[in-house]
Amino acid sequence: MTKVEDMTKAFKDMMGSFPVDMSAFDDAFKNTASMNEKLANVAVEAAEKSAEISSKWTKDTLAKIADVSKAKADPADYAKAAADFATAQAEVAAENIAAFAEVAKKVQMDTVELLMSTGKNMSEEATAAVKKATADVTAATRKATAAAK
Repeated sequence: MTKVEDMTKAFKDMMGSFPVDMSAFDDAFKNTASMNEKLANVAVEAAEKSAEISSKWTKDTLAKIADVSKAKADPADYAKAAADFATAQAEVAAENIAAFAEVAKKVQMDTVELLMSTGKNMSEEATAAVKKATADVTAATRKATAAAK
């Protein structure tokens, strides 16, 4: 009767010849954390700028309302004050909407730039990792082949 060879040791040796490099996973985590930090900074900066615009707009509006609400000698002055307020608000609204649009445009440009640079870096790192993995597998295969002879 023939004896069946235990393949466990052979599989352990074979799998040991193909080590997994965990540094790629560590690098991916670090890169993701870095990108998230940069994206968060873009968002926080935009939120700060938007809050500044909103605050200024509110302060200007309240100042103009104070002028409108002052007592007038002639009833026609109330109509003129209301019309002046409406005209001023229309102008201020256009300016502030343009300012918000500039903030949005900057966020968009910063985000696209960040994603493009991250994509380029990831592509370069992936290429390097594949080359290294190919070299490691080739070396391990040669080692396993030589050991089997």
